[in-house]
Amino acid sequence: MMKHSTKVGPLNSYSTQVLICPIPEGDEGSEAHGKKPASESSGGDTSYKSFTKTVFKVLGGLLVVLCVSSSWVGTAQLVQLTYESFPCPLFISWFSSSWNIFFFPLYYSGHMATTQEKQRLIQKFRECSRVFGEEGLTLKLFVKRTAPFSILWTLTNYLHLLALHKLTATDASALYCCHKAFVFLLSWIILKDRFMGIRIVAAIMSITGIVLMAYADGFQGDSVRGVALAVGSACTLALYKVLLKMFLDSGRLGEAAHFFSTMGFFNFIFISGVPLVLYLTHAEHCGSPSSLPWGYLCGIAALWLVFNVSVNVGIFLTYPILISIGTLLSVPGNAAVDVLKHEVTFSVVRLVATCIICLGFLLMLLPEEWDLLTSRLLATCADEQADDHGVELTESSVHICSCSQANGAVSVPLV
Repeated sequence: MMKHSTKVGPLNSYSTQVLICPIPEGDEGSEAHGKKPASESSGGDTSYKSFTKTVFKVLGGLLVVLCVSSSWVGTAQLVQLTYESFPCPLFISWFSSSWNIFFFPLYYSGHMATTQEKQRLIQKFRECSRVFGEEGLTLKLFVKRTAPFSILWTLTNYLHLLALHKLTATDASALYCCHKAFVFLLSWIILKDRFMGIRIVAAIMSITGIVLMAYADGFQGDSVRGVALAVGSACTLALYKVLLKMFLDSGRLGEAAHFFSTMGFFNFIFISGVPLVLYLTHAEHCGSPSSLPWGYLCGIAALWLVFNVSVNVGIFLTYPILISIGTLLSVPGNAAVDVLKHEVTFSVVRLVATCIICLGFLLMLLPEEWDLLTSRLLATCADEQADDHGVELTESSVHICSCSQANGAVSVPLV
């Protein structure tokens, strides 16, 4: 007698068919055999889709790397060309930062082009306004949340532009990479992030590179002032990123685009008084509007916008490490332009300082579980070497036995 056991549970379509039309025992094997290729095909489709998704993500990441590095190199070189006829860094910073207003329109254009469920502009704007709270964007929240970030943003860009006036584009871009170390230190202190010894070593290397960069000209002249301005820009950028991580933690692209556009609007309205004061006090002589190099200014603003969009949108499209690599590649890119076009000669101390800063930047990119991953990789390599050694011993023993049989050595059993 066969014992039947019943289980109480929800019945789907397949279980209803089984209860209505029981399948003979002889057909179960054939049905299971018929279902196996279907499961294998579905598994193959899933693996193919995941592989395709990974390929597109990597290709998109390479495109983002190209946009980040080329836009940052172009911005630095174009700023130095603009300084020849228009040495007004604060006006350049204000004008370029105001272009962040186009962040949300660009996002909405991409939303309309890629999604099937399209929303009106006002509806999407209100939905993304939740970044400021459940009540949306109010005048109080607009000033309270946007003012600190706009001031830090403007100060970061202004100090970086001043550094480009004192240093080469290569040195300024290398010192810009030091902000990664300052972000780690501030995150460890303020956000209580995990302590990592390798990143402490990377921070020490970044500080060492800064000192060597200042020592390149004997701690005097424009070099020291330029290094101090670049380090100040990296520090304010690190503080900006840590505060932004505390405030903008939703991980939604629309809210990030809304926030950057709001910050650009705040910069255009409220920060505009600072360049006006400098113009009236003759601290920055801008001249008449018709005499301004609008081509260079619009080029700087456009490249800076491409850089910001690539960095902030690339986080949602590809691997974040590729964006950091794009920032690092701006150092050799600027070096190539400085050597080939401006005929800049780098001293040994500057080259060593740049290499140390770049190496520290790369160490910052190591994941938190890098030690576990390294130990697993070494253990896997050791196991493979042991297996290969065992196979070699087996093959050698088989070869010896075959050689002895070929020479006529035969073992005779004793009676």
